[in-house]
Amino acid sequence: MDRKIIIVGGGLNGTALALALASGGLPSVLIDSLPADIRANPAFDGRAYALALSSQRMLAALGLWSGLKDGAERIAHVKVADGRPGQGALGPHLHFDSDEMDGEGAGFMVEDRHLRPALLGALAAQPLITHITPAKVVDQQITTKGAQVTLEDGRVITGAVLVGCDGRASSVASRAGITRQGHDYGQTALVCALQHELPHHGTAHQLFLPAGPLAVLPLPGNRSSIVWTESTAQAQTINAMDDAGYLAALRPVFGDFLGKICLAGGRFSYPLALSVATELSRPRLALVGDAAHGIHPLAGQGLNLGLRDVASLAEVLIDAARRGEDIGAADVLARYASWRRADIASLTLVTDGVNSLFSNDNPVLRATRSFGLGLVNAIPSLRRRLMDEAAGLSGRLPRLMRGHRI
Repeated sequence: MDRKIIIVGGGLNGTALALALASGGLPSVLIDSLPADIRANPAFDGRAYALALSSQRMLAALGLWSGLKDGAERIAHVKVADGRPGQGALGPHLHFDSDEMDGEGAGFMVEDRHLRPALLGALAAQPLITHITPAKVVDQQITTKGAQVTLEDGRVITGAVLVGCDGRASSVASRAGITRQGHDYGQTALVCALQHELPHHGTAHQLFLPAGPLAVLPLPGNRSSIVWTESTAQAQTINAMDDAGYLAALRPVFGDFLGKICLAGGRFSYPLALSVATELSRPRLALVGDAAHGIHPLAGQGLNLGLRDVASLAEVLIDAARRGEDIGAADVLARYASWRRADIASLTLVTDGVNSLFSNDNPVLRATRSFGLGLVNAIPSLRRRLMDEAAGLSGRLPRLMRGHRI
């Protein structure tokens, strides 16, 4: 019986899935449309990721964390508040402290320029993974006996399961006839790293402004990653500015709580939209990461949600293989979809709802928001529950997310 898994998409989730499957003895073919040297370039992606504790434990279980920890920053505190440009936080705020989680913190900040090369390096060292790059899939066929993809150069790859890790515009999903639901937020995330005068003390800030949220996320040293959400039209105007103009536009929004600031690297921008697949699995086919769900980045949970997909699907497939089941059978892949559906739906609703509630200057809604933040902050049990959610420690966790090998 063919147990090979075909993974289309060589981003973070695709590479993590190949490594997770290999850790349990399952071979895979990872097909990436981009050359590996482009993926590994430090300037490829300017983002930094707020890795939940469960995601960090998964990377540790896969043997990756030891090479990442020196470049990571522990998130010791999280502060959430409503605000206005130039005025900073207004009214009550929500404060999460690592002491409430036995000193573990809410997670770790890791820059893409460290995480992506670590995954690619592990990929190259794993004999169970065949990495085909660059290559474009032009056709796919699903039968009762297996999955098959045809590459642009004519090569045909066969396997037991086809997994789409190819982003929001997933060609795997579209060729399978899987539809998507969602909408454009009319917002763009402006992303950069800042060097600042004063220490951040491991504190992550989420400030909700009328145009959209501003996240200030701690990086090693006196540096922070900035995710600055503006209307698409305003973001285009800001993006057209030189670095001095960009900083002049940012300073009134950012404030002076970290002293003088300057850019510490390139500037990036990402249009924001909600895009969720209507199906997570079919016989011999599964969707993972943004191919399954693209959500608003305000909670920093996009990658964590994708890694939970990875850990869940890998566990389902590895356990099925050990039991001698056909890993591509409809009932096997339905276990993955059933496991992930509630988590995806709840986080999608929360991020979409919070963005709608907070991205405005309505005085009634502002008063409601301030009351809600103050109420949650005053109830330790509720605050701890939200911290567990953010750390990825609630619900039924896959073994990798608990720090155990499959």
